[in-house]
Amino acid sequence: MALADRRSQSREDPRVRAERVTRQRFARRQWRRRWMSWKYIVAALLLVGLAVASVWALFFSTWLSVKGVEVQGNRILTTQRVLGVAAVPEGEQLALVDLDRARRRLESLAEVRSADVTRSWPDRVHIEVEERTAVAVVELGGRLRALDPEGVVFREYKAVPKGMPRVRPTTATGTDALKEAAGVVAALPADLAKRVDHLAVETIDQITLVLRDGREVLWGSADESELKATVLEALLAEAGEARSFDVSVPAHPTYRP
Repeated sequence: MALADRRSQSREDPRVRAERVTRQRFARRQWRRRWMSWKYIVAALLLVGLAVASVWALFFSTWLSVKGVEVQGNRILTTQRVLGVAAVPEGEQLALVDLDRARRRLESLAEVRSADVTRSWPDRVHIEVEERTAVAVVELGGRLRALDPEGVVFREYKAVPKGMPRVRPTTATGTDALKEAAGVVAALPADLAKRVDHLAVETIDQITLVLRDGREVLWGSADESELKATVLEALLAEAGEARSFDVSVPAHPTYRP
């Protein structure tokens, strides 16, 4: 039968054969055109479907909802305190959590110098807390409070930590003077800071260091504190018997018995 078909085709009129081949080629071109059109439609439908699936996953699916909050960097504040203040709602879509609002709430705490709140996909919020570091203790209203290098008062102490200088303000001492005193303490070399019992603070430029052996050092303001510290160490070595020193103008220091 196949042999007969081949013989039949061999006897086919060349014009008929050419017409048949032309129709076949036309049909193939038409099919390719339709396929190209459908290909773009299918691709568009796939993109729309992917977009819809992504929106659903981000804003409606429980798969990307908050299932936990991680806290790092806290030493003074408890993790429970950080979580309570941040108030990140568990169960809410992770994409919808207001990270800036949580950060602002945390940075409103006196103990927090800065906070960073980020998403940790697929279902966690990460909180990194930078707490303030105490350089001195100040007594305010009968309470011992920590003072950081920027002059911010934060945590409370039951007793003065060993080796930490105290700041003693007067009734006229303002917040600017406390900030200035914090700058003085922060600039002191570790060896000298250990020898300081407290700082008597009246105004910004009337700060006096009282050493643990009772000697006093008129420091002035926090300006040139590093140079003042160097000058004072030289004076202490040179005039060990002196009881009063003045380094408020470090280029012209004085001392007296």
